[in-house]
Order: sequence, then C-alpha cells, then structure tokens
Amino acid sequence: MYVPAAFRQNDLSALQEEITDCRLATLISSGESGLQASHLPLLLRADEGQYGTLYGHLARANPHAQVLAKGGEALVIFHTTDAYISPSWYPAKAEHGKVVPTWNYIAVHAYGRAEVFDDAERLLILLRELTDRHERPRPQPWALDDAPRDYIDGMLRAIVGFALPIERLEGKWKLGQNRSDADQAGVKSGLDVSTDPRDRALARRMTDR
Repeated sequence: MYVPAAFRQNDLSALQEEITDCRLATLISSGESGLQASHLPLLLRADEGQYGTLYGHLARANPHAQVLAKGGEALVIFHTTDAYISPSWYPAKAEHGKVVPTWNYIAVHAYGRAEVFDDAERLLILLRELTDRHERPRPQPWALDDAPRDYIDGMLRAIVGFALPIERLEGKWKLGQNRSDADQAGVKSGLDVSTDPRDRALARRMTDR
C-alpha cells in the first residue's frame, strides 16, 4: 500500500482497534491458479505475537483453503471508513481554484502466513468467540449451543480454521492532513451535514485524529 508520510499510522493500539472494528475483512492470497480473495469476519487476539494473530474460517470446499495451507504470504485488508471529498468544501477553491476531488479513508493491511487447522474442538472455540462478538450487543443473543450439537458437528466438518500471526502491519489514515487547517475544517463541515451516515462517520474520525 502506498502510504505518504503524512498519512502513515504506526501506533499499534490504533491499528489493532481498527482491525477489531472492521466487521468484514478481505483475505488475499496467491496460488498456482492466481489470486484468491475471500471476504470474512475475523477475530484478532491482540496479545498473541508481536502484532497479534488473526483467526477465521473458510468452507472446506473453498480453493482458498488449499492455497492458505501451502504457507505462502497472505494479505488481509481492513477498511472501515471512507468518503468522497468535494473540492467545493475547500476555502482554497474560492482563492485560486486549484483543487480537485479526492477520497479520504482509513485502511489497515496485515501480512502473514496462515496455519490451517480442522480440529473440531479448536474450531468450536473459534466459532463461539466469533458468534459471541457479534451477538453480544443484541437484546437476546443467539449462542452456538442453541443449535443441536449433531447439526453443529456437521457444520464443523464442512469448514477449516486458520490462525494468521501478523508479521507486518501498515496503516493509512488519509484524512486531509496534507491540506491547510482551513481546508480540513471545510471538509469536516461538508461531511458533517451530509445525509449519508458514512460521510458523518469520517467527519468524526477527523475530529478524533
């Protein structure tokens, strides 16, 4: 990922928080038949390894599982917040007109080599953690034990799990840091009044930064 110095994020806690906040990640690997990409909810165990370890699962029939098992480097992309930036929001437009549209966003890239596993108990622990993470905010959370155990056992035979220790992390917080304070304030004001909640989410991230 191309990351100019102004946009580089090196703080490990901020990078790990972004990974945790991302509900659906993109896992990319290269195999004999070319690139494989899968869109997956992942679990980060932040205290395992230098940068943390990612856990997830794939359908056993998914060719991506075989590619991961061969141990080549994989890339995982986490992307939570983005917005189109109109040049009309820059005060600089009225001053000299030398402005163009852009896109602001936050992204994290994690690199590593996966260990694939199909042990039923280990898979069950992983599925419980993933399910609990997404069910916990619900008024009546569903739990894995709500389904018949023989049904769950059949589902477990149809998947493989993986653990991916993160070997390298890249973070890009492209939030207009290369613009003047006035231009940044203009962008934030424009995003704040947008009817699109994704725009307002990026405005909040600009404030947080």
